[in-house]
Amino acid sequence: MMSDATPSEADDDLLQYSAAPPVVHYAEQALLGALLLVPERLKTIGPLEPEHFANTAHSALFTAIRTVSPPPPEVHRTSPVWPNQLLDAAQAQARALTASYLHTLISVCPTDTHAHAYAQMVRSGHARRVLRRHAGSLAQAARTAGPDPARTVLARADQLAVYLDELATAFPSHPGSMPRTPAAPTAAVQTSAEASDEERMLLAAATAYPEHLPRMRWLHESDLSTPRYTALFACLTGLARRGAPVDPITVLWEAQQRGLLHHGFGPAEVLDVVSHPAGAPEHWGQKILQRALLRQAEDVATRIETLTADEATTVHQLATGSRRALATLSSVRARWHQALGDPSPGVGGASPATVQTPMPRQPAVQASPAVRHSARPVR
Repeated sequence: MMSDATPSEADDDLLQYSAAPPVVHYAEQALLGALLLVPERLKTIGPLEPEHFANTAHSALFTAIRTVSPPPPEVHRTSPVWPNQLLDAAQAQARALTASYLHTLISVCPTDTHAHAYAQMVRSGHARRVLRRHAGSLAQAARTAGPDPARTVLARADQLAVYLDELATAFPSHPGSMPRTPAAPTAAVQTSAEASDEERMLLAAATAYPEHLPRMRWLHESDLSTPRYTALFACLTGLARRGAPVDPITVLWEAQQRGLLHHGFGPAEVLDVVSHPAGAPEHWGQKILQRALLRQAEDVATRIETLTADEATTVHQLATGSRRALATLSSVRARWHQALGDPSPGVGGASPATVQTPMPRQPAVQASPAVRHSARPVR
């Protein structure tokens, strides 16, 4: 028979939170209390799975509620047969679960007639957690080196897009659907030595082979991470767009006309940057664009994580804000596929199994460190 003992330390362990539990914890308690009081409410709460509960003990108890048949109503009203059966079934997965905690669940339930509303709160809490996991998975893919990081990132983005579609179906819109959460500040671009070297090689290769620049409209100035190299790339594209001659001297002159020369980055430094080509501009441009794609994916993940951290946002607001954040990746993604020779990539809603990232095109000129030009023009 169920004991009337007061809550024990084991019951406190069921909270599983280092600080105050979130609001959804109380919704889980209220729902389980309602189902303990009136087992028939299970038929009215809508689709709900054990994994929708954040608390593992709650999940184990709900599993037992779904699998253990309750006794006839007249027996349930007069005897704790069913709660005892539930406790025996759930303790195999949650040893800390006690009879006194089941009493607590019943006592904290305001009314069993609101079980459907409590279940919707539990579903909302689960949706928030899953969305946050998707964002974390996207961020991890963007930060982890691998043989084909762009493919992995785009697959994770597609998985996120599919889940957002599911949320839109499960949680209809409502007045005030736009998120009120302030956007996460865009992280400052960190320039690594490797990225800086790649950008330097791009500038030298594009100066040596400027005829490739019109085919590289998929690469934008904002994709570069080193400010001085970004400015020099703008000089190169400006010259190519005007049909002006391009060589180290014309690039230097353009840099002077744009006011880019200063102490520490004078004529000698500019000439040194643009006068040592190795490989094709497309080769280095693809590497730079891939880095930009990964940076943008990480920024999207940060924005979504910021939204999910705001407990005041509804699930539909989370979905709306996440869609907007994910849309910022679409432009870079489209340019990435264009760079690889795939003009019509499937963006957004493709399932992970159908994501196809083409192999990069063979550069017109193979990368070859042996190709060298003099650092400065012969005087």
